Amino acid sequence: MRIAFDLDGTLIDSAPEIRGIANGILAEEGRAPLSLAEATGFIGSGAGVFIARMRAARDLPESAQEDLRARFEARYEVSFGLTRLYPGVPRAREALAAAGHRLGLCTNKPIGPTRAVLAHLGLTGIFSAVFGGDSLSVRKPDPAPLLAALGAMGSGPCLYIGDSEVDAETAQRAGVPFLLYTEGYRKTPAEELPQAGRFSDFGELTDRIARLAE
Repeated sequence: MRIAFDLDGTLIDSAPEIRGIANGILAEEGRAPLSLAEATGFIGSGAGVFIARMRAARDLPESAQEDLRARFEARYEVSFGLTRLYPGVPRAREALAAAGHRLGLCTNKPIGPTRAVLAHLGLTGIFSAVFGGDSLSVRKPDPAPLLAALGAMGSGPCLYIGDSEVDAETAQRAGVPFLLYTEGYRKTPAEELPQAGRFSDFGELTDRIARLAE
């Protein structure tokens, strides 16, 4: 099976890292820091949307958008100290690969920071296809990045695994079964999102996928 994963909120908990970078920039601008809940709520639609939401929350002008985004992304590519894999991800990844599944990544994180954090966490070479938020001219929930990632993995049954409303909509628009990781950055009740199933522990993932495949 071809299995594509989201990244932030699905494989990695990056919210503390993103919050720290954002708060460093806000301090330089003389603005109050974001809470972890605020930062988490702003994640999911790419760096540009994150910065726009941060600006609105701290009354920063629209004219500052591109400068703030450039400063954010420059730090984002080299800041990893607070980013962690969710528990059980390495073992689940090994089990899926051993079972013959092909693994890919489809995230709204820009491709530069995506590749940098994969290298930092020892995941380089694990995914046969990696698509970031700027790999194409559109990003999730447009289905094109997911379809491109899955297409790059060949043919056969497929599945998308993510944690958010954006991921669920992307899979639905692509016509791809969606498996929801419930411990990420979702705001909507899990049962309200379109899905083929959900899980809260990566130790469950291999069996969950085997049951879906049946």
